[in-house]
Amino acid sequence: MCSLPVDIESPFADRPLELIEREICELSAHLAVSTCHWLQLVAEFDRREGWAEWGVNSCAHWLSWRCSIALRAAREQVRVARCLRDLALITEEFAAGRLSYSKVRAITRIATPENEEYLVMLAVHATGAQMEKIVSGYRGVLKATTEGAQDAHARRYLYWEHGDDGSVLIQARLTPDDGALVIAALEQADQAAPAEREEEEGCSAEHLDGEARRDPPSARRADALTALARAELAYGGSGHAGPDPVELVVHVDVESLAGEVIEERSELANGPSIAPETARRLGCDAGIVRIVERDGKPLSVGRRTRAISPALKRALRDRDPHCRFPSCTHERYLHAHHIQHWARGGPTNLENLIHLCPCHHRLVHEGGYTLASTAGDAIRFYRPDGRPIPDRPPPAPASGPDLAERSRSRGIVITPDTSQALSAGEPFNRGMAVDGLVEADERRRRADPGGDPGGEPT
Repeated sequence: MCSLPVDIESPFADRPLELIEREICELSAHLAVSTCHWLQLVAEFDRREGWAEWGVNSCAHWLSWRCSIALRAAREQVRVARCLRDLALITEEFAAGRLSYSKVRAITRIATPENEEYLVMLAVHATGAQMEKIVSGYRGVLKATTEGAQDAHARRYLYWEHGDDGSVLIQARLTPDDGALVIAALEQADQAAPAEREEEEGCSAEHLDGEARRDPPSARRADALTALARAELAYGGSGHAGPDPVELVVHVDVESLAGEVIEERSELANGPSIAPETARRLGCDAGIVRIVERDGKPLSVGRRTRAISPALKRALRDRDPHCRFPSCTHERYLHAHHIQHWARGGPTNLENLIHLCPCHHRLVHEGGYTLASTAGDAIRFYRPDGRPIPDRPPPAPASGPDLAERSRSRGIVITPDTSQALSAGEPFNRGMAVDGLVEADERRRRADPGGDPGGEPT
């Protein structure tokens, strides 16, 4: 928890509390106005694919890199920005400060040009938390179909990240049946854990039961998940830790890889010919088998020492846990790229290797992007036109008028009550609100039998 040290006085300590409250409410509306303007700029930047000029994977990655926004939040902001293009009424209310970003973020999950008027009516009366519940209830009605079950399967995921203390945080989204299966497995592992611990540690059942009772259910579920992982590692099949899950065989004249142009044809085994830079890219992180030929017939086969050893792979993974390209955060299926290609005399050692994701590995070889090592482990990347790509561009300094002045220049009148819910937080009939949305879908379906029965915008 953050608090001011006792010897540092707040700059607002002398301001009356009612004025602080008034300014908080006014600024929240000004923030909504500016956020709407900002999202419209993001939508246009995304439409023109300005992010692609820097070799960035997406507009969300560009926002994360250039504006210091968390990637998950950036993806959501890009989604909202795209939705606002087709939602004139919601955009109008948002631009006037009468709808907050939280409300707009919620209603754009279900908004269409046909139902946005009804949603705006709900949004100006409900609080942000109430709108989240209305949207959740409406989506639940839409998902209770076969198509909804298919969509739930398509949207399954599991994420993990490391907390500040080194612990692992796991979040997952599963289909109802798969979720029930996982829960049943966790409950079974939870029940079996005391017996397993007694056998492993040689402690008494009475002592162990007392220990187990002192642990909260959430802690026991964590132990159960760990037990499932141990069982899978002990009895399951082996996984694949390399950059690609399959073996790809390329036939190429190895000596000509060092030249600017590969004169001899390179091709995939049982496949088509490939470009010279593609052959070099595939050869960055690959085992090499040398075949000496005469008149197209193999005379001998020998192993070259260009392959990256398991120990070197581990060291590279420890140094480069994610793609080294600026703005990229990918951590899976990384390729070991030779800064100076081994065919051109580059050594296969840690100083000459970096991790790149498949997308940026392709850009470096076939997309015209280049890189060079600098002092220490620093790597400088360059665009095809030669301009360097900054690793961490500093945020642009604030300039121009403040939020209130910007709003006044657009003729927008902001008061402390502009963004306040008209219901003032009173209980809201969520069922009635959801029924209104469902009835609107029914009216549209009757008016256009062949149209989309409703659901989330694409």
